[in-house]
Amino acid sequence: MKEKDIFTDEELLPISALQHFAFCPRQCALIHIEGIWHENYFTAQGRNLHERVDKSGERAGAELKVEYALLIRSYRLGVYGKADVVEFHLKNRHGKPIWIPYPVEYKRGQPKQANWDRIQLCAQAICLEEQLDIDVEYGAIFYGKVRRREEVTFDKSLRKTTQETAFALHKLINTGKLPMPERSEKCTNCSLLDYCMPILIKRNVSVNTYITTCLESM
Repeated sequence: MKEKDIFTDEELLPISALQHFAFCPRQCALIHIEGIWHENYFTAQGRNLHERVDKSGERAGAELKVEYALLIRSYRLGVYGKADVVEFHLKNRHGKPIWIPYPVEYKRGQPKQANWDRIQLCAQAICLEEQLDIDVEYGAIFYGKVRRREEVTFDKSLRKTTQETAFALHKLINTGKLPMPERSEKCTNCSLLDYCMPILIKRNVSVNTYITTCLESM
């Protein structure tokens, strides 16, 4: 499969799949190829947080407008979805007032060193740029556990990573194959651990040994 310049409506994938893929390609395949989803304490918290944000409505001011659950898409990345919050800040550019989008993604946890969440937010910015024909340089991720925002700069490096992730995601979905598991610390709180079975598959151990290991870890 060669990289495409533009995708069709039928080829668009959920923006959330970018975050799933960046976090773990196998988890992404379980959700978006196998259609498997299981909610645990952490995913329930995240869902409740997003539902509260989606029901917040609209706010307006002299220099700020806020849109919630804004539908967005990018044919260049081949993704679609909803932006939790998009703030529109009134700025002066080249002597003219203009509303600049500032996407804000809500997450239940805390800031991470890895770029999983930033890739998802950057994809939202690219969607807004494509739809509104305007540069989006910054956005933020609000983390519920620490109750603060992390501002994200959409620089060349992050944009490149986001584009590469989108292409790799489409390649994965088109193959329709489930990647082999990679056991790591990320597996501990994954809601799909029981479906993924990384120890059993990766090490080719017996079912009894796998169950015993899981019980001991609990």
